[in-house]
Amino acid sequence: MPHEIESSSEFRAQQTAWVGMATEIERKFLVDKRAIPPLPDSGEDIVQAYVMIDDGRSARVRILDDTRATLTLKFAKSARSRHEFEYTLPLGDARDMLQMRIGNIVEKRRYRIANREHVIELDVFAGACAGLVVAEIELRAEDDEPHLPDWIGREVTGESRWSNQSLALNGLPEKPR
Repeated sequence: MPHEIESSSEFRAQQTAWVGMATEIERKFLVDKRAIPPLPDSGEDIVQAYVMIDDGRSARVRILDDTRATLTLKFAKSARSRHEFEYTLPLGDARDMLQMRIGNIVEKRRYRIANREHVIELDVFAGACAGLVVAEIELRAEDDEPHLPDWIGREVTGESRWSNQSLALNGLPEKPR
């Protein structure tokens, strides 16, 4: 049973150590890059790609800060939630899998911003998706209504064209602001 996260550093420590299955429930929003608040000095570089994609299912390889790697299997439940299994991978294996990807590599820098009782994961994209900024808020339940700061823009939860999977396969659906 997950416990409440007290800080973004505790969240990062949990993510680094955790392996297994969880239900991910989140809402996703576009962010106007001109409206982004000052970001923390810490952030995490992410390079990821998909090695399997099927209807509502995917296998994603992710390299974090060029020091560790994960393989994540996702199974959709609804627009806001999915079952997620995550496993640590040897870094060399992850690099090899990136070469066997479907579509493009997705590059981004992730910042974790405390937001009352939630944490906002702010992804600032690079590479082919440069200019895109997305905020994701992890929820405890599908009906959870988190506080939305003023800099949060249009909600795109459930719009598949804004998923990382779609960005890898199709690129940006529209020019970011």
